[in-house]
Amino acid sequence: MKRNVLIIGAGGVAQVVAHKCAQNNDILGDLHIASRTKSKCDAVIASVHEKSAMKVAGVFEAHAVDAMDSAAVAALIRATGAQIVINVGSAFVNMTVLDACIETGAAYIDTAIHEDPAKICETPPWYGNYEWKKRDLCAEKGITAVLGAGFDPGVVNAYARYAIDTYMDEVTSIDIVDINAGSHGRYFATNFDPEINFREFTGTVYYWEDQQWKETEMFASGRDWDLPVVGTQRAYQSGHDEVHSLAANYPKADVRFWMGFGEHYINVFTVLKNLGLLSEQPVRTAEGLEVVPLKVVKAVLPDPSSLAPDYTGKTCIGDLVKGTKDGRAVEVFVYNVADHKEAFLEVGSQGISYTAGVPPVAAAILIARGDWDVARMANVEELPPMPFLQELSRTGLSTRVKIGDRDDLVA
Repeated sequence: MKRNVLIIGAGGVAQVVAHKCAQNNDILGDLHIASRTKSKCDAVIASVHEKSAMKVAGVFEAHAVDAMDSAAVAALIRATGAQIVINVGSAFVNMTVLDACIETGAAYIDTAIHEDPAKICETPPWYGNYEWKKRDLCAEKGITAVLGAGFDPGVVNAYARYAIDTYMDEVTSIDIVDINAGSHGRYFATNFDPEINFREFTGTVYYWEDQQWKETEMFASGRDWDLPVVGTQRAYQSGHDEVHSLAANYPKADVRFWMGFGEHYINVFTVLKNLGLLSEQPVRTAEGLEVVPLKVVKAVLPDPSSLAPDYTGKTCIGDLVKGTKDGRAVEVFVYNVADHKEAFLEVGSQGISYTAGVPPVAAAILIARGDWDVARMANVEELPPMPFLQELSRTGLSTRVKIGDRDDLVA
């Protein structure tokens, strides 16, 4: 049984991870959190104690570390005795943190594909450019590495596996739909790191259809979705992490990702992009200063964690999975609905951070108990889904399935 957790990162998602780890420290053991700025980690721990979140008395310590320095991360893993590392730092640090886990033998969990700061929307399959290159080494050394264990990617991967295993002989399509029907009351803001958020939408949209990769442009393909609780919402086809692994594991199925956007967001985004302010390439000002436009935009936008107190409304994220059973067409929608205000009251974060932060803790618990301690690298859909869905329900995210007029609780 693995115990003792090191959390990398100290943003809004890390705050949720910290609270959920604290609520389950009887299982997870000693807790540690690290980022470049220790004071941010101290603030996260303070929020945990303010909510009296620790289930049992125990260790929760803050540390400073440069997560881009694999040797420094490895040294911290050894110093803390962490056997499970939850990486919710920037996607730019995935490979250095993964390397540190491989070196020390710690289990690794992340919530997104690694990104190179100099590249945007790389050619598919994106995982093949980074994490999957370490698959053989993880297997050789017996390292458990669970990739993309947030909500999307993560929970939606488990939803696909659950729907296919439970209701179908063959799957023909997987459409992931992510709708945030909440309101934060600001003129313009992103729900997580603006730099990562904008990078998702400024490049080519890759999707898997007819057993091949296809391309479109952002906001070129949109449709209205009639969804539980949040009603009819407009969503646009977007490139996203989980499409890359699901396409590899279900190559005969079309795999697409759809994200909801309002007209205001699209208008502001379009202006910023057309002005060149979303570029990751450095420019020089008239005063001779070299700046990256995207980083400047990030600096002037609200910190996503600051949105939480005023956020209202709900999210609906799920998978519309189609296939056949006994020769007949089958269609199921597996989904979760989360509430921004409830998330804030429980852990001090908004609903987007909550849905992203609960799943990696559920994965950590499954690794600690042995259910997912598989001694190899795996994407979520390659692991048994029901233990994950059950643990998600226990830790704050229920799962429902809609089939025709029926709408049932799964876990």
